[in-house]
Amino acid sequence: MLYTRKGDNGTTGLFSAKGGPASGWGCDQRISKSSLVAEALGSLDETNSFLGLVRAKTAGMSFKIKNKKIRFPDLILEVQQNLFIVQAEVAGSTLNISAEKINQIEKIIDDIEKVLPPIKNFFVSGATETGALFDFARTLARRAERRVVAAKEEGRITVNAETMTYLNRLSSLLYALARISSHIEGAEEIKPNYK
Repeated sequence: MLYTRKGDNGTTGLFSAKGGPASGWGCDQRISKSSLVAEALGSLDETNSFLGLVRAKTAGMSFKIKNKKIRFPDLILEVQQNLFIVQAEVAGSTLNISAEKINQIEKIIDDIEKVLPPIKNFFVSGATETGALFDFARTLARRAERRVVAAKEEGRITVNAETMTYLNRLSSLLYALARISSHIEGAEEIKPNYK
């Protein structure tokens, strides 16, 4: 069913201490939809949804690093799946991000940086459509990270250190993907002129 009527009073459900996807989605806690936790969950959901658009737009696109072909849609889908784990944790589930997932994206970022010119300044977004999509996804990921940090600092949620690291690395990954996609398409990165 697409509606439950439970949120008509401006509240939404969170997992119980033992709840989560594996337990049948038992949501026995109600919080305000304007709360910091709801804001964090909404920002994560927004990031994930926008990445769905990026994944659809990059169908058939790939890049090579160390003779290994990396398909943009496959990489984005993996990130989307990881964001569902983050959302579940923020909502009170016992699921969390592993250090291995952080190592995977750090390796991709490091490999991309080896084939691109070093970053010496900011770049104006929009060199290519794909690059702009990734860059916009980066800003959404940054906002989601800020919202999760705010909820955590206020003591509204408990989030493990790996999850916080993953959220921080995610925006770096998306920036690297913005740069490599524009590089593949032969676009020049434009620096801000501050005039």
